Amino acid sequence: MRRSAWLLVAGCLAVCAGCGGMARNENAEGVKLYQQGNYLGAVNQFQQALARQPGNADCFYNLGATYHQQAKLFSRPTDMATAEQYYHLCLARNPNHEACQRALAVLLVEENRQADAVAQLQSWARGQPGNPAPHVELARLAQEHGDIREAENQLIDALAIDPNNPRALVALAHLREQAGDQSQALANYSRALAIDPAQPMVASRVATIQGLVPDQRTAALPPPTMPPAPAPVMPAPPGFPAR
Repeated sequence: MRRSAWLLVAGCLAVCAGCGGMARNENAEGVKLYQQGNYLGAVNQFQQALARQPGNADCFYNLGATYHQQAKLFSRPTDMATAEQYYHLCLARNPNHEACQRALAVLLVEENRQADAVAQLQSWARGQPGNPAPHVELARLAQEHGDIREAENQLIDALAIDPNNPRALVALAHLREQAGDQSQALANYSRALAIDPAQPMVASRVATIQGLVPDQRTAALPPPTMPPAPAPVMPAPPGFPAR
C-alpha cells in the first residue's frame, strides 16, 4: 500500500511537445512504433528526428524513454546506461523538462541509487522554486522509504506553491487516509476531483470513503509501475494525470 497512492497521481510521464517540421513526422512515427513495441524502429525514427533538429530536448527524452523501456523489459544494463545518458542530454538542454526529470528519478531508484535521485530532485526544486512538481516527486520517494513525515512536508511545500495542484492533493489525501483521518482525506480527494474531474480512481476513493460503494482499496490501487513514455508531438490522450 505504501506505493499505491502514486497510481492515482502518476503512472506514466507527462506529455510534452515534440520536434518540428519533418522531424515532427519522424518523431510521431517513432511514438507509434514505440507504442507497438517496436523499440528498434522507434529509436531509428527518433535518431532521424534528432538529426534534423540537433539538440532538441524532446528528441533526447524520447530516445532515453525508449532505451529505458528496453532496459526494463529485456534486463539490459547497457540500455539503462544509454537511457541515463539521453536523459542527462535532455536536461542539459532543458532543465525544466518535467517528464525527463521524473524519468531520470525513476531510473535512479530502479538502480538502487536513491540518494542520487533525491539529490537530483532537490536540485530541480532549487532551480524551479515556483514549481510544485519536484516536491511531489520528493514526497513519493520519502513515502516509498517509509518517511511519512517527510512525504507530508514535501506535499505541504508543493501545495504552498500551488494550492490547487491535483497530484499533491491526491497524494496528501492518501497519506491522511492511511493515517485514519478519513474526513481530511475526503476533503483533499474531493478538492482534487473538483479541480480535475477526469480522475476515475480518485472518484472511486471519494465514493468509497463516503460509503457509497464497498471498500475495494486493494483491488483499485495495485502497486504502480512507472515506465517511461515517449513524448508525442501532437496531442494524445493522457494515460492518467501526471500534472
